[in-house]
Amino acid sequence: MVEPRTLPPGFGELEVLAVGTVLLVEALSGLSLNGLTILSFCKIPAIRTPGHLLVLSLALADSGISLNALVAAISSLCRHWPYGSGGCQAHGFQGFTVALASICSCAAIAWERYHHYCTRSQFTWSSASTLVLFMWLSSAFWAALPLLGWGHYDYEPLGTCCTLDYSKGDRNFTSFLFTMAFFNFLLPLFVTLTSYQLMQQKLKKSGPLQVNTTLPTRTLLLGWGPYALLYLCAACTDVTGISPKLQMVPAIVAKAVPIVNACHYALGNKVLRRGIWQFLSQQSGRPLSSQDRTQ
Repeated sequence: MVEPRTLPPGFGELEVLAVGTVLLVEALSGLSLNGLTILSFCKIPAIRTPGHLLVLSLALADSGISLNALVAAISSLCRHWPYGSGGCQAHGFQGFTVALASICSCAAIAWERYHHYCTRSQFTWSSASTLVLFMWLSSAFWAALPLLGWGHYDYEPLGTCCTLDYSKGDRNFTSFLFTMAFFNFLLPLFVTLTSYQLMQQKLKKSGPLQVNTTLPTRTLLLGWGPYALLYLCAACTDVTGISPKLQMVPAIVAKAVPIVNACHYALGNKVLRRGIWQFLSQQSGRPLSSQDRTQ
């Protein structure tokens, strides 16, 4: 693997600067919003519930995505990747791990919300902790496989960030792609879609819906769908026919997912929003009622 020091074909100075600026805005916004969620969870005892532990897991994963975007933004503004081949492998592994953890956390939240609102079953700390640990270990496992030879990490077309190498489209990439995509994209997407559909069918009979049952699924599809489509094209055809600029679109879109998730799962949640405000205002405030804690 050769470390790129010059701009790749298809990109000009202004375009690289534009990509770096967009990535920087996405990174700082995602880190700020998700950082607020993490700090509020640590500082405000009233919002520490098993269900919110899943939201914390999502915030940690999305913070990792934003941190990954920050590295890519700095590299883009520097006009080259300054961290060497080893840094590229580390960047790809870290980005893949947190991306899978984010997707799985969204599915876990959907599953927990379904049971909370529809079956009224209690979600315990042990169940939440076990689920979070499993999601992160599973994500790290799948992200480590390209380092061990099944799949491969390489530079994005811009040459200033790293991801799963789809340029070859060989049997090694194809077999890894379809296996990984089934367990880490299609299955979580199915769980998310099914959970919210069942929730919508049950709750609409008793009045206005208390949760947004469409945004989570749309976020998964629109945020990670472009990557899935690009990888599918790479498995079926030669991606050299696709413009390098167009190949960078999935990366830019995916880096915006942490912002949407923070607005929906944290700021869009009444209890978490109150806890975040309490943290920002540095007020002890009155304790949240037991009814509020379960909303």
